[in-house]
Amino acid sequence: MLLVCAATGSALAQAGNKEATLPDVGARAPDFALRGATRYGVLAKPVHLSDFKGQTVVLAFFPRARTSGCTIQMRTYRDQYATLLKDGRQIVLIAISTDPADTLAAWARDEQFQFLMASDSSSAVGTQYGTYVAQHNYEKRNLFVVAPDGTIAYRATPFMEIDPTSYVQLGTALEKTVAR
Repeated sequence: MLLVCAATGSALAQAGNKEATLPDVGARAPDFALRGATRYGVLAKPVHLSDFKGQTVVLAFFPRARTSGCTIQMRTYRDQYATLLKDGRQIVLIAISTDPADTLAAWARDEQFQFLMASDSSSAVGTQYGTYVAQHNYEKRNLFVVAPDGTIAYRATPFMEIDPTSYVQLGTALEKTVAR
C-alpha cells in the first residue's frame, strides 16, 4: 500500500483510465456532494463544491490515507497552511480520496490537519475529474484550483508531492486566483 502513494507520474498515468478526461483550465468545475471529514470528525452534511462559491478552492486528489507519498503531501499542506493556504482565509483545501470518511477523520485528527477531507467512496467525483483509476480503486494524485467564479484556474496532473517546486507553483497559482 505504501507504494501506491509513492508511485507518481507515468506509472499512475498508465494505470487504468487511459482516456480519462480532465477538466480544462477555464472550464466550469464539476460540482459534487461528498461525505466530509475534519480533525473533529465526520461532518453531518455533505461537502459541495458550490458551498464555496466566491472563494478559491484547491481540490487535491490523492490515492490513499496514511501512505508515504500522501502523508508527505498532507503534512506539507498542514505545515505550510498559514503561508500557502493563507490560514484558510479565501482559500479552501479539500483533500479527496476513495477512503471512507471515518478513515479520513481519524487521519486528520492524528495529524492535526486543518483542512477538509472528502470521501469519494463511489468514485463518481474522481471519474468526473479524470482522476479515478478503476483497476486499483484509487484517485491519481491530481490537483485543481477552482477560482471564485467556479472555473478551473490551474491544474497539476499529476501533482508531484515530493518536489518542493510543486508547492511553489501552487502558491503562484493561488496568488493569481485570489487576486482576481
